[in-house]
Amino acid sequence: MFGAKHLLVMYKGSRRAPPTIERTKEEAQARATEAMKKAKADPSKFADIVKEYSDEPGADKRGGDLGKFPKGAMVPEFQVGLEKIKVGEVSDLVETPFGFHVILRTQ
Repeated sequence: MFGAKHLLVMYKGSRRAPPTIERTKEEAQARATEAMKKAKADPSKFADIVKEYSDEPGADKRGGDLGKFPKGAMVPEFQVGLEKIKVGEVSDLVETPFGFHVILRTQ
C-alpha cells in the first residue's frame, strides 16, 4: 500500500480541466515548479501549499490527501513519481494527462 498527498496544477487542454482553467502548459509548469520549491523547503506546510496552488476540486479541504491506495490505483506516471521518493519526501514535478503534480509520500 502507498499513501500520498499531492497538488495538481492543470492547464487548458489537460484531462478534466474545467473551462475556467486558461493557463498554458508552460504557465502550469512554472506554477507547479514554484509550489514544488516551497514544498521541498518545508514539507510540513504541504497542506497550505495545496490550498494556494492546487486546481483539483476539494483538494484544499483535504490538504491534497489521497489516503492509502494499492500499487496501480493511480495513473502510471504518478505511480512512478511516487516510487522515486521515500516517506516524508516531496517529489520533483510529475506530469500526467491531468497536469503537473507535486507529491508528498505519506506511506
